[in-house]
Amino acid sequence: MIILGLILLLIGMFVKSLSILVTIGIILIVIGAVLWILGATGRAVGGRKNWY
Repeated sequence: MIILGLILLLIGMFVKSLSILVTIGIILIVIGAVLWILGATGRAVGGRKNWY
């Protein structure tokens, strides 16, 4: 999710007319970082403690 957010952020920066991509990219980066931190601490994310 973080990588997808970075890709959208970069596309939005290169194409100035698509500023919504910058906003969506930032939101995805933040959500991805929160999920990554929760997963790293061993907390169950989305009802799953382990990812298979």
